[in-house]
Amino acid sequence: MANSSAILDWCIVRLGEDHNWWVDEVSDPVRWDTDGLSIIDPRQASHLIDLCEPLRDYGFDQDLFEAAFIPFRIEKEAGKARIRLKRVKDSVFDSEEKLFVLADVVDDENGPFADLLDHITRCRVKLLNDVFKFEAKLTVDEVEEELREEQNASFIEGKAVHVFDELCSILDYTPAGFDEDEDEGDRTPASEDDAEIDDADLPAVDDEDEEAIKGDASLKWDEDEEDKDDDDKPKSEGDDDEEEDSDDEDDDENKPAKKKTAPKKPAPSKPAPKKGR
Repeated sequence: MANSSAILDWCIVRLGEDHNWWVDEVSDPVRWDTDGLSIIDPRQASHLIDLCEPLRDYGFDQDLFEAAFIPFRIEKEAGKARIRLKRVKDSVFDSEEKLFVLADVVDDENGPFADLLDHITRCRVKLLNDVFKFEAKLTVDEVEEELREEQNASFIEGKAVHVFDELCSILDYTPAGFDEDEDEGDRTPASEDDAEIDDADLPAVDDEDEEAIKGDASLKWDEDEEDKDDDDKPKSEGDDDEEEDSDDEDDDENKPAKKKTAPKKPAPSKPAPKKGR
């Protein structure tokens, strides 16, 4: 460990409103300033280790990670949402105990944590240049400048940047316009066209299935909706007149037809009497 952290033996941390842990008191207040001093909890430490795994193929040095942090274990509660941590010598990578880790930021420009930030940034840039085919290779300076602008924006707003967020901003960094998928080897530039579905990707429909779909009454809601819309449309005066004429014709058709009586046949006339000779 660095000499600047040799005297640090314990610290008291509190759970902030942002659900991150922040340092309230330390055993070495002379060297350590607790104003805005953050600490990584066991869950966050495990996540950072997972993020560093892909960097091993690009020169990641585990020893630099170990040297940049001071491990602590939970000793006891120290009030509401506050706990006292005791320093240990366990390895962050190998320990079975859940450990908090405090970044060694006594010398924030040339100390072990500053060295770690520079190291993982270089490893991340190598990974991105290997994964994506940029027109011009990505450089460390470009990444650092972009991340520095984001941090400065937070400082201007009066927000303290938690060390976990600072590390994740590097380990998760991807240039704008590109998307890094979870599956290794399947990382492609992101574009709006990715969300569109090509007709060639849709399953083909057999002729028999298509005829069955057409004949399915449950799938004819479009026509029903159109008929309903036609009924809801306002009607003009001419339409009303035509409708009234149609109603009159319907009424005439619905009236019972009058019975037609057959004309009476004339009574047969009696034969005239024969004249006598």
